[in-house]
Amino acid sequence: MTLINANMSAAGPSQGAKAPSGGSAVHAVTSVGAEIILAEPRGFCAGVDRAIEIVERALHKFGAPIYVRHEIVHNTYVVNDLKAKGAIFIEELDDVPPGATLVFSAHGVSKAVQQEAARRGFHVFDATCPLVTKVHVEVAKLHKEGYEFIMIGHKGHPEVEGTMGQLDDGSIHLVEDVADVARVQPAQTTKLAVVTQTTLSMDDAAGILAAVKARFPSVREPKQQDICYATQNRQDAVKLLSPQVDIVIVVGSPTSSNSNRLREVAQKLGTESYMVDNADELKPEWFEGKGRVGLTAGASAPSILVRQVVDRIKAFGAVSVRKMDGIEETVKFPLPKGLKSGL
Repeated sequence: MTLINANMSAAGPSQGAKAPSGGSAVHAVTSVGAEIILAEPRGFCAGVDRAIEIVERALHKFGAPIYVRHEIVHNTYVVNDLKAKGAIFIEELDDVPPGATLVFSAHGVSKAVQQEAARRGFHVFDATCPLVTKVHVEVAKLHKEGYEFIMIGHKGHPEVEGTMGQLDDGSIHLVEDVADVARVQPAQTTKLAVVTQTTLSMDDAAGILAAVKARFPSVREPKQQDICYATQNRQDAVKLLSPQVDIVIVVGSPTSSNSNRLREVAQKLGTESYMVDNADELKPEWFEGKGRVGLTAGASAPSILVRQVVDRIKAFGAVSVRKMDGIEETVKFPLPKGLKSGL
């Protein structure tokens, strides 16, 4: 794709392109340019849709402010949009006034947070993704049977903190990589089960799980894998997309685990890849000489950001957009009681 500086041509960006906020030079559309290929599926999953709808319905029913513990999903645009509508995002329940309406984020919370919220008398709606809740239920069930757990996940991620916080006796041991597996010291190995953060790279998780099974051959695995269907589908789509393109752009916020994993999947396949929070972060030099641009979005990234990124890449010189064939997701999760009436 040839790039021409706007100062050298009277042509401007394609219709609808979003100019950089910093006022940097915009590059003109050229007569011959790259093709944008959209991964399928991409963007919002059912758990994210549900979590955002819970906050919006709570705002409609009870009025602002609605308090949300942690970012409802890890996306800057979504969080800022809900803030503008009256949501207040907090990390500590001390920041929530008595009698307020509180929403738990899609990542889930510990038992201690649930109990504190109940003790303080907040009106609580739980937006925890049902696939994360499934992991919590499995942990509670097996713990009653005497199991300890090895959890594959990223230290400090709210989902990991929520899952590990389902138990308060230290019987969940976190491993982030294969090296951690060699160091973990469960109190017993007769009853040992493995659980996984839902937004990991399937390939990375498989490697760590193999190390766990090699050290603890009798470890119990989940009946169904913990990595969620949406994470798996988006990673599979990137695996199909990457060999077809010269560069992969992932739309997602830096705090989004599943978005980061998408960029890593493309990079490990040898395709140049970048993750951007919005169209302003795209750099024209990334697209120099690129004939095909692959584009996907993490499960917490809204479609408006994808459209803006497409417009911006068109302004750099891309001339066509097409979608890959892919899985059509039809999953829909129910809303909590009390929020099922129409907006």
